[in-house]
Amino acid sequence: MLKRFFAVLAGLILGGAVLVIGAVVIAIIITYPRLPSLDVLTDYRPKIPLRVYTADSQLIGEFGEERRSFVRIYEVPQLMKQAVMAAEDERFYQHGGVDYMGVLRAAVSNVLSGKARSGASTITMQVAKNFFLSSEKTFTRKFNEALLAFKIEHTLSKDQILELYFNQIYLGQRAYGFSAAAQVYYGKPMADLSVAEMAMLAGLPKAPSSYNPVVNPERAHLRQQYVLRRMYELNFITQSQYQAALVEPMRLANQRAESASQTAQYVAEMVRQAMYERYKESAYTEGLKVYTTLDSHHQRWAYDSLRAGLVDYDRKTGYRGPESMLELPEALGGQEQLEVLDEALSELRDSGTMLPAIVLSASPGEVRAYMRGNKQLVINGAGLDFVRSALNSRSKRPIRRGAVIRVQANAKGYWDIVEMPEVEGAFVSMDSQTGAIKSLVGGFDFNRSNFNHVTQAWRQPGSTFKPFIYSAALERGLTASSMINDAPLVFAQNGQRWEPKNDNGKFEGMMTMRRGLTQSKNLVSVRILMAVGTDYAQEYIERFGFSAKQHPAYLTMALGAGSVTPLQMAEGYAVFANGGFRTKGYFIDRIEDQFGRVLAKTSATIAGENAPQAIDPRNAFIMTSMLNDVVRYGTGYRAMSLGRSDLSGKTGTTSDWKDAWFVGYGPKLVAATWVGYDQPRTLGRYGYGGTAALPIWINYMANALKDLPLAERALPDGLVVRAGGGQRGGDEYYYEEYQSTNPELRVDNQGTVPGAGGDASAPTSNANPENRPPAQDAVEGVKDQLF
Repeated sequence: MLKRFFAVLAGLILGGAVLVIGAVVIAIIITYPRLPSLDVLTDYRPKIPLRVYTADSQLIGEFGEERRSFVRIYEVPQLMKQAVMAAEDERFYQHGGVDYMGVLRAAVSNVLSGKARSGASTITMQVAKNFFLSSEKTFTRKFNEALLAFKIEHTLSKDQILELYFNQIYLGQRAYGFSAAAQVYYGKPMADLSVAEMAMLAGLPKAPSSYNPVVNPERAHLRQQYVLRRMYELNFITQSQYQAALVEPMRLANQRAESASQTAQYVAEMVRQAMYERYKESAYTEGLKVYTTLDSHHQRWAYDSLRAGLVDYDRKTGYRGPESMLELPEALGGQEQLEVLDEALSELRDSGTMLPAIVLSASPGEVRAYMRGNKQLVINGAGLDFVRSALNSRSKRPIRRGAVIRVQANAKGYWDIVEMPEVEGAFVSMDSQTGAIKSLVGGFDFNRSNFNHVTQAWRQPGSTFKPFIYSAALERGLTASSMINDAPLVFAQNGQRWEPKNDNGKFEGMMTMRRGLTQSKNLVSVRILMAVGTDYAQEYIERFGFSAKQHPAYLTMALGAGSVTPLQMAEGYAVFANGGFRTKGYFIDRIEDQFGRVLAKTSATIAGENAPQAIDPRNAFIMTSMLNDVVRYGTGYRAMSLGRSDLSGKTGTTSDWKDAWFVGYGPKLVAATWVGYDQPRTLGRYGYGGTAALPIWINYMANALKDLPLAERALPDGLVVRAGGGQRGGDEYYYEEYQSTNPELRVDNQGTVPGAGGDASAPTSNANPENRPPAQDAVEGVKDQLF
């Protein structure tokens, strides 16, 4: 009976097995032909984002749904492969797509735990799921996954499968593939990763959100230890490597990487817009690489200089108060308080080194604040100096519990309470010979406002526009030593009155045109424009790239009442700097595909080669000489702190101190900086070009021109030198065709040149051999144009 029982039982088991096998075979026969084509694997074309680089190959921007960097399997370090296999599929090179031993282990583990904790998915099965299937946990999906794994194994080699896995798998932080993850988490290529860092990345595929070292460092560390142990047990690493990796501190490069790209966000956005206009949506998926003209060092200097200058100006105006207030009852504490604080801080972004924090308690002598990551700060002493007024209970906007503030670590490692300035600014520098932009910062913080003040802000240039009027005067026969009357002028018409003033309200009488520019005398500039003629001047400034419609032919043009962008000003001054050639600023050097093939390259216009001649080289030489005097003896004197004699430039301040400028140049480098409010209002007594804008320019040039030799400018042909005839005993320069006339021309109260027969453009017929177009009568030039 016993034998009969076991025989029946065995028959039932065997029959059941036959039925199961038959059902599986039928299922395979029915399902296998319906499996998707593997063309997407054999012709793998991953979505690779648009990447933007500096000229020296520093990544400054990445645009696309997925962060991905394609890498060939032979480029992956052996230890990286072993780390992944130790974590995910140690028998990858032995099984045929499904690891039956792994399935058995997973089944036993699931039975013992009473939960489906392990699915025994091999690397091949994960490839099948990532490309073709959903993540639902059903028998049907698992069955199809296994069949697809078999099909993949019969179509591709092991290395091809592993290459797909290494490039396709999601690893958190929008990173797809291990090459991208190495950059995102550690800021370096896979080849430079340590064993501990490889183990950290290898632990991510199981659960990227749970084991993300940025979000969950503790859980990530536990997972890393597991991977390291498996690597050691499988003899992938030695005991010494294992022990060293266990104690290696976690050094994530996430914040540093963001900071590096943060300096050039405005340029990266300019590139994105240009690429979308050209390639549309494919710009974000084809792996295009754009190399800009930026120098990463120049960009860092410009970024730091502009922010430091704006913060310095803002501190002079005093602390305005907390950014906002958060309701934080005293009774709130423990975990509930942490959740409220973390949620509030999650909506605030860092601004460079200015980090958001929420005040927990405040007194005149001490402030306690909470930062992200459950970090509490104690700020006292000098760290409170800037905000003393807000710690007074009578303050209109006091710092108290729940106040949202900004903190910054100082040079000694202590914390200071700071604030983001309301005032905005712009800085751009370019190679004056080629127009290649070396640095561009469009505002204080791109995340606060992506409005690019370098290219989009149309502001009045003030006195920085005067050199273009002076240049026109040189072409019309005046010289740097022509005598101009610095005396009051009053214009009245139809009941309206305009009486231009000098900044200091004083008048000094007759002075040379050179000195008038050095001291930025408004009345001198107006009389020069009256002599030149507004129509001629309006036409003349187009040689520098300015639009006539932005600069109406009124006498107020002499004081910079038109509209310009900082980039236009840099381009305009580049004409003086490079000897009279019109070079246009550009920021994209070349575009490459993902394999490094050049798709497009900018053909620059180079001064002295293919750039058009905008003004006479002699004119550019004299203007540079005059602008050099502005720096040495005039409103730009602070720039002499750089210890160089080859700097030229001009300050600018508009009416009511609404805009502060400095535009200047040194050896082959021109830079423009602007400071002002988005909604124009006065900058106050600290808002002069020489005090608000010039320090920014100086800080940048101190780095950019460091160790460069002084530039010597060759005297152009056709220029005559009068030794000692210039300002403070310096040389003076004249056009050769004017040397037979009296160079000491005088412009009278009406802006006319006496003895010129009412024609303010030409002292004598001999002095104007090219028969330049005559300027309109200075008096007539005022009628119907001023208002």
